[in-house]
Amino acid sequence: MDAIPEEFGDLFERQTFASFATVMGDGTPQVTPVWIDIDGEGNLDIDGEGNLLVNTARGRQKERNVERNPKVGLCVMDPDDPYRYVSVRGEVVEVTEDGAVEHIDELARRYMDVDEYPNHGEESGPRVVIRIRPDRVVTNG
Repeated sequence: MDAIPEEFGDLFERQTFASFATVMGDGTPQVTPVWIDIDGEGNLDIDGEGNLLVNTARGRQKERNVERNPKVGLCVMDPDDPYRYVSVRGEVVEVTEDGAVEHIDELARRYMDVDEYPNHGEESGPRVVIRIRPDRVVTNG
């Protein structure tokens, strides 16, 4: 497991998007822009903490892909300086519904400045949190 340097922690506290790459059944890549989070209250010390979190609805393509193949990649670029970024190759260690609704509401506060995610009940399935262990981290800036 590789650590995300503390000086890049701000990227996980702002309205920063990640490009989330998963693998389709035929081996081709599938990339989706996603809201990104890190567990551990911003604690980037990798001792059971520091996994990346992506929230989605059960049944969406990215969720189906990681259930089949847990190898993923993410790139988080600083919106103020796209040459400053964190690139991660890792593995999904958990896909869980536990806490997923609360998590999407938390993300909605950050990304949309609303108290509750406005699309509850309009999804293709229940919310899930995809927890990603960073195995290889590359940074720039």
